[in-house]
Formats: sequence, structure tokens, C-alpha cells
Amino acid sequence: MHVYSEVNPTAVNGAYSQESARRTAARACRSERRAPPRGGSEALPLGGGPPHRGRLPPAIAAGRGGDHAAAAGQAEAPPPAPRPRSHGRLLRLCPQRGYREAAFWRNALSVPISIPPPLEVVLEKRAAEPGRAFQNWHHTGSWCLDGLILGAFASETEDGPCQFTKAGEAFNSCLSGKLKELLAISGPPLKKGKTRIFHGLHQDFSSVIVVGLGKKGAGVNKHENWNEDKENIRTAVAVGCRQFQDLEVPCVEVDPCGDAQAAAEGAILGLFDYDELKTKKKPKVEVQLHKSGGIEAQDEDLWKKGCIYADGQNLARSLMEGPANYITPTRFAAIIKEELGKAAAQSGKVTVHTRDKSWIEAQKMGSFFSVAKGSDEPPVFLEIHYQGSNDASEPPLIFVGKGITFDSGGISIKPSANMDAMRADMGGAATISSAIVTAVKLKLPLNMIGLTPLCENMPSGRANKPGDVVTAMNGKTIQVDNTDAEGRLVLADALFYAHSFKPRAIVDAATLTGAMVTALGSAATGVFTNSCQLWNQLYEASIVTGDRVWRMPLFEHYTKQVTDCQLADVNNVGKYKSGGACTAAAFLKEFVTISNWAHLDIAGVMDNIDEVPYLRKGMAGRPTRTLVEFATRLSQDKKSI
Repeated sequence: MHVYSEVNPTAVNGAYSQESARRTAARACRSERRAPPRGGSEALPLGGGPPHRGRLPPAIAAGRGGDHAAAAGQAEAPPPAPRPRSHGRLLRLCPQRGYREAAFWRNALSVPISIPPPLEVVLEKRAAEPGRAFQNWHHTGSWCLDGLILGAFASETEDGPCQFTKAGEAFNSCLSGKLKELLAISGPPLKKGKTRIFHGLHQDFSSVIVVGLGKKGAGVNKHENWNEDKENIRTAVAVGCRQFQDLEVPCVEVDPCGDAQAAAEGAILGLFDYDELKTKKKPKVEVQLHKSGGIEAQDEDLWKKGCIYADGQNLARSLMEGPANYITPTRFAAIIKEELGKAAAQSGKVTVHTRDKSWIEAQKMGSFFSVAKGSDEPPVFLEIHYQGSNDASEPPLIFVGKGITFDSGGISIKPSANMDAMRADMGGAATISSAIVTAVKLKLPLNMIGLTPLCENMPSGRANKPGDVVTAMNGKTIQVDNTDAEGRLVLADALFYAHSFKPRAIVDAATLTGAMVTALGSAATGVFTNSCQLWNQLYEASIVTGDRVWRMPLFEHYTKQVTDCQLADVNNVGKYKSGGACTAAAFLKEFVTISNWAHLDIAGVMDNIDEVPYLRKGMAGRPTRTLVEFATRLSQDKKSI
């Protein structure tokens, strides 16, 4: 539905000051609605829809003779030309498609349309056959292509009218209350996450989408463990942006909706779609903050911060989604190095070491290398150093990520069904590396180190065999009873190596166990930790980001199941089939001596079907934003841990 509304010029101010002149001229045009003569031109009214739907305009009525002629006080005129197949109207202005979808007097040879200044749009049809839609249109002058997303809160009462945000109220005032009227008559009260779209309301915006934000001031939901206001904003803005993407609107202004960071995250996360290897791609949409309507002073900073957070998660999604023959260990390291180079902008605060096979063997990382040697793809141990603090001697926060770029299961090979998803088994490496890239962009005053052992887990004559015993960097021997439990083998050496930097805390992330998928599904990341302070920081960070965490047990009960081993010090699988995620964490604990350590099993949140409404189907890149928010909090509070 295309709606063109009248505006009281006295209500126009600020960013909408151009509206007065345009709409005054538009009203003048509306005073005479008549069809243009065949082959000629006529001013097209911007308001009220088609010139003659339901009744004939005066000019045509006068030409019909009979009662119409008598009413007009004129002599009977010759019979008019046959009425065009398409009524004299502008069906749709779609500049980004070259106006090909517009239709006006389809059987006319040439129809220029004049619209009062400051909008001057000329549409022409050349050599078109009668009855056919226009194919070649030409646009002269200026027509704003932007779309606008405005938020609306649900009423306190069930059937009450919606309440606009500050930006929404300002825009509605500019239109003399017309937006609120249209919203009221367009259907039932706008529900959370739903939208209404209005076309042609304002010269600056081709379309306006009003999104439902739910109830205002919902705050932290203690049962859901997230900030409901922020989640509602992310979801609503994402839905609106996707709708504009479907309309091929190239630029969208977004209402901050009371939380500019959440709005930015929803917009950028919602639009992401991995199509790098497709010839037909989705239209690109640029999103920016809508700055009219009295935005708060900090909104621009929060918007930029939200964009950086979302870009970080999208980087992880892109890495996880990439096919294994594209995202090899070597290529993964090169991408992260390139991203860090752009983020650091020659600050000299970032150092990247790409360790090769000879270095891995020299460090006696026998556990990691036992997995890597099964593949022809060379392993890489990626080591990232970011010195954000002014004190170089300040103990670093260390992130460790599992980097299996493809997991076939090795000799204990996986079923073929859905094995393609194992291209994302490097999700731990992707999320922690992307989190560090984001921290560098944010210029966090914090020293950080990222460690990612990268390799493939493949079956071959060199691969681990069930029952093999390998020796880890710390000297402990490991009985490998299941080669598909390889993630803990590569992490074991990386965790022990992390201690050499005397860290403030170590946090590892890994798509480690199918048992975690069974335990928590995609609702939250499972966290195993030996530190209550560390857990509290992670938990509080997850409430802000909406990417939740849930604490899991790290009992001695599980440790006994991996240390009761027939051939070696520890077994890479538990004695019993139950509690697989817990025994995996207990295995990792055998290679940790620091008092502030957390293990994040992200297997359940690896991908998204429709569980998170502001993420499209595919690899999720979770919990990148939670890791970034966690690092941000540690940079502000250096005494808690």
C-alpha cells in the first residue's frame, strides 16, 4: 500500500524541514485531478492514490457528454479516446530497479511526469507496445532511496495503541500524526517482532517500517537470563532490515529504539548471509543510525560499538561457514592475520605468530600433532598477542580455541549424514580469534593472547588408531580410545602452553561434545570453571549480549572416569557413556594448573536454524559477543580477577 500524506507546514522542523514546500505544492496538484491527454504530460498528484478510481475525474467526465457535460455546463464533446488499460496512476516508484516496475498509461508512447520541486522525476517509455509494462525508464533529478525503521512499544493494556520511541514520535509529529493514524487502522496492535510497512510517507524515505519492540522497560528477565529490552530490539530491527533487503532498498536508517548498540547488532547480524561463493548474491544494505528525533549524546558511540560487536560475530560466522577446502589451517591463519592488520591500523600493538609443523614438534606438542599428522594439510599453531594495556608486564587474558578445520572423526569415522557441518568444528578458534579482532578495534586497555591449534582430523595410514598412546607437552600420556574425541587432544597442549605467559585467566572455547548439544541444545553455552569470580563475569556479560551461558559441574566424580585408565595417565573418553561433556571438561582440567580457568563447550550453539530470530539459518558465530563483553568488563575491572 502506497500512502501519501498531507502535512501541516507549521509542524515541520529539524531534519524534516524540506517537507513543507513539497507537500504545499502537492496539495495544489491535488486540487485538479485529471488524466493527461494521450501522448502529453500532466502533473501527477502525490496524494490520494489513483486519479480516477471509483469515479471519473472532471476532465474525463466533461468529455463523456450527457449528464456529465450538462453538469459542467459545456457542449457535448466528441467521444474520448479509449480508456487506457492501466488507469492513469503511478503504481510503484522503485528507483533501485531503474523504475522498471512503475506503470503509467501503459499504451502511451511517451509520458513524462512532473512532480513539484524539490522532487523532479521524469519517467519515459520509449517504443513500448500497447498493453505492455514499461521496460526502459529514465530517472532525472533526486529521489531519496533510504528506508527508515522506527520502533513502537506495546501498550500497557492489551488493546491499547502502540507508543512510539522518541524518533518515532518526532517522525509522527512531522506528519501531523498521520503515522499513528495509519498504524492504528492497519491492523491489530503491533506485536513484538512484527512489522508494518508504509510507502511514500516522506520525501526522504521510500518506505517506513514500524517494528514492534514489546513492552517498554522489560529489563533483565531473571528466568531467561538476558536483558529482554535488548533482545526485543535486536529481533525487531533485524526483521525490519531483512524486509528492506527483500525490497532491495540500498540504505536504511535505524531508530536507536532506546539502545543504539542493540539496534546496531540486530541490523548487522540480521542482514548477514554467507554468499561469497554464490554468483547470485543478496542485495547489499547499508545501515546507519537515524539521527533525527532527539537522539541521546552517547547513541552514536553506542551504535559504532554495536557495529563492531556484530562485525566480530559475523567474522566468526564467515569462517565457520566457509568450506573446509577453502578455510584450511593455513588460510584461517592468513585471514585472521589480515583482519588484525586492518584492526590494528599500524598501532604496533598486535603481533601474530604462525607456527608451523617443525615448531609444534620442537615444543613436544605430541597430543596436538597426533591429530594433525593424519591429514595432508599442514597444521598451524596460531599465536596472537595484543598489548592493549599501557603496562606491558600486566598479566594477559588468554583465549584458547579448538581449530579443527574439518573433523571426519579420523579412524573412528563419523556417519556421513551431516558430516559437512564439521567444517565448523573450528568454531572455538573462530570465535576467540574474532573476539580478539573486535577487542583490537575497540582499543580495549587489556593485554590479550589468543592460541589456536589448527589442523584437520582425517583417517589415513598416519592417523591415530583407537588404543594408541601419545605424550602431551606436559609429559602426561594419553590413551586415545576414540579418535573422534580429538578436540581435547589439541586443546591439551594449547592449555599447557598458555601457562608459560603467566596469565590473568585462561578461557577456552570448543565445539567439543555432542553431549553438550543433548544437555543444553542451542539455548546456552555450557561453562565449566574452577573460579566463581570468572563465572560471574561471564554470566553478567552474557545477560547483556543475550548470548547466554550456563554453568556445568566440574566434579571429581568425572575426573575419576578419565584418570582410571588402563594404558596411560588419562583416557580421552570417560569410563561410562553418560556425562560426556563433563568428562571432556575433566580431561582438560588435567592440563590446567591456574586458578582462573573456564572451558566453554559451544557445540550446542554452533549453528542456528531459527532459535535466534536475529540470526539467519547457518553457522552462528556464538558466543563471540559474550567473549568481547567479558573482555571489556575485565579491562574496566582489573582487580576482580
